[in-house]
Amino acid sequence: MLSSILAVITLNKDRVAGGAPIFYCSDHQEQQQIAFLLEKILDGMVHEVTADTLVIVRH
Repeated sequence: MLSSILAVITLNKDRVAGGAPIFYCSDHQEQQQIAFLLEKILDGMVHEVTADTLVIVRH
């Protein structure tokens, strides 16, 4: 079974591009709220890539 990236949630618009939906946030609190909500909606898991970028992955 392959994992797939369902969404990217970031604070840094300059470091993220690609085919998955990207959500830009203004601060860490907003980032955490959006990640938590999308994790539940998409039935995925949140992983921290860098301090300002999270990905939601379905394993």
